[in-house]
Amino acid sequence: MAFPRKNETVKLVSAEGFEFIIDRKAAVISNTLRNMLSSAGNFSETELGVVNFPEISTPILEKVCQYFYWFLQCSNGKKTDFHIEPEMTLELMMAANYLHT
Repeated sequence: MAFPRKNETVKLVSAEGFEFIIDRKAAVISNTLRNMLSSAGNFSETELGVVNFPEISTPILEKVCQYFYWFLQCSNGKKTDFHIEPEMTLELMMAANYLHT
């Protein structure tokens, strides 16, 4: 099994310190992440491919990552439903607003 190269993945870190390693092509669905990961200059996000979210909890960040992959599937023609638990709705809306997704 081949492992992805460093620049092909991104590490997203939740408020609790949980790390999600996702494909860069999934992460850049978010305009905010795209800008953070491709900014000119020596920003740590650009250099290391690690983005910390001190205001986004682990369950919410996990759902955001699931959404990124769901969006990629839909853009490739695979239409499925994306289920959101009602108790997550408000926090997800705030995270989506921040991430511009």
